[in-house]
Amino acid sequence: MTLGEKLKKSRNDKGLTQIEAAKKLGVTNGALSGYERNYRDPDIKMLKQMADLYEVSIDYLVSNNMTSNNEIGISRKDEHDIGKRMAKIKKELIEGKSNNGGVVLSFMGEPMSEEAIESLLEALKHAERLAVLVNKKIGSD
Repeated sequence: MTLGEKLKKSRNDKGLTQIEAAKKLGVTNGALSGYERNYRDPDIKMLKQMADLYEVSIDYLVSNNMTSNNEIGISRKDEHDIGKRMAKIKKELIEGKSNNGGVVLSFMGEPMSEEAIESLLEALKHAERLAVLVNKKIGSD
């Protein structure tokens, strides 16, 4: 399934019309239609809003398979461990301190905004889940 197909299916599974979902997401019906028809891609912030509204993971929406995390090998312990690592990274990024007390990340010479940090963390979480799955697959071969 494509991202658009997953978005449409997830919206329908929640019993929402396109107009209702667009209103809750703060976008136009045309924008949501564009996402669902694969004419345009949502940014990470919008993707997170959609995942939250539809009660699915970003991982599900962007992965190439149709199953949920637990069906493809992400255990509760794996999710817990990933969550702990992400919380630690988030704390360090928001505090803006590294081991030497300097700014951890900046963009164009300015510290990253909290929104940018959240986007980065979502991408890191997705990457870590994929790494766990690949390691499990390699270990089982």
